[in-house]
Amino acid sequence: MQTSRLPEPKVEKLPRWRGFNLQNKFHRDWSNTRFEERDFEWIAELGFNFVRLPMDYRIWTDADNPYRLREEELRQVDEAVRWSEKYGIHVQINFHRAPGYTVASPPEPLNLWRDEEAQKLCAHHWAQFARRYKGIPNRQVSFNLFNEPSLVDASSHRRVVERVLEAIRREDPARLVICDGRDWGLTPAEELVELKVAQSTRGYQPFRLTHYKASWVQGADKWEPPNDYPLREGNTVWDKQRLWETFYARWKQLESRGVGVMVGEFGAYNQTPHRVVLAWMRDLLELWKQAGWGWALWNFRGAFGILDSERPDVTYESWRGHKLDRQMLQLLQSG
Repeated sequence: MQTSRLPEPKVEKLPRWRGFNLQNKFHRDWSNTRFEERDFEWIAELGFNFVRLPMDYRIWTDADNPYRLREEELRQVDEAVRWSEKYGIHVQINFHRAPGYTVASPPEPLNLWRDEEAQKLCAHHWAQFARRYKGIPNRQVSFNLFNEPSLVDASSHRRVVERVLEAIRREDPARLVICDGRDWGLTPAEELVELKVAQSTRGYQPFRLTHYKASWVQGADKWEPPNDYPLREGNTVWDKQRLWETFYARWKQLESRGVGVMVGEFGAYNQTPHRVVLAWMRDLLELWKQAGWGWALWNFRGAFGILDSERPDVTYESWRGHKLDRQMLQLLQSG
């Protein structure tokens, strides 16, 4: 399969891409490996057509000069782009850690929303990526600027996005850009409507279900176990209707204003009971299918994924030397 068979995306209406996040370059200090061709091959073989690459800008940044990008690291991103073309997969390039902003640890020394130097450096890095992939069609490659912008007001967010967009479009005016919603991807960024970008939300609610005992969430090991779905929290019952009304109806309203929408990340950590995860996931997939939105599970291989998730309550199938969660795979394939 070639990318020529992939749907042509539009800012106003994104294709219903379905796939996974690949974390090979997610964090300079503990997740920096080459992308693997077999992941692209297997994702396509299993019937999916999308990967998102959440990456840490420090990996390709020269230690002596942050404006100089390390070619040997960028060539590894090039490999992922080539494999996406080979296997008919759309690849979305994301700065999970951008100059001046991250949701991960440790925090950035500068603040992207306030500091001129961070904005200048971030625009420079994105311009280099735009120049590098100019001419590759949008059906194959898109840019996802910042992962889950938070603690930023709408006007500051727009100002920074507009500056970065100018740098990208100076190099490649036609590149498709997708921006995460504010407030960790939950709030539609209405301030960006006039900038002609699509937008991306998240599927991590209710948080007690998706991040139970997650080591990076303070206090998650003390939460009441999410043993049932629909999930009850006091007098609130989280079910399909409440999830739509609380989190997704407003994104459908944004789409009606000419802004394409997708779900860039979703999933549940491996400490939530498997039957609960599947029941919750089924509701979300049905909602997004009805809305016409694409999505990407946070892991392909790993604690949120279909391979080697190490869930204690799954009977795994041996597959290509890995442990496959067949039930989750089939649910995703149907979604």
